[in-house]
Amino acid sequence: MKRKLTAPSFLVLSFYFSSCHSNNQNNSAQTDSASKPIVINPTNNVPEFRKTISKDIIAEYKEKTDNPLNNWYFSVKIYESEKTLHYIMKLQFEEIKGEDTLKLPNFGYELKPVIQKGKEKYSCVIGFMDDKNKFREYKLVHVEDGNHLKVTTLKHYSVATYQE
Repeated sequence: MKRKLTAPSFLVLSFYFSSCHSNNQNNSAQTDSASKPIVINPTNNVPEFRKTISKDIIAEYKEKTDNPLNNWYFSVKIYESEKTLHYIMKLQFEEIKGEDTLKLPNFGYELKPVIQKGKEKYSCVIGFMDDKNKFREYKLVHVEDGNHLKVTTLKHYSVATYQE
């Protein structure tokens, strides 16, 4: 008695044979190192530590407060740290002082922080200039409830490497 191959059993057999064939191709491609794509990570272009650390202010924002009796300011000063793309922020509102670390994203080249006036009174936006010289906002420094300095992240940035 002859058996007929039905469509489902024919598909299963053809899939089995094609998968065996493709496995052999994948194994040969994996052993051939010349055919593998070379992945270049642009974040490796920036060294982890600075060779020299500047003691000068890298960026500053300063605004006089409304206090009529004292010569007080809302100010943000940014200094270099030993790590590349890491900066020290010194914050002040009247007699309230604080310090924080600003960590800029690694796009494969060194970014410099830039400070612009914020929308609210006693606020500023810390960011950086991208490769097309466009300001990219990153952090907001502002006074909350009239007596608290606050740093808020506005946007997150990351770098990804894709293979073709």
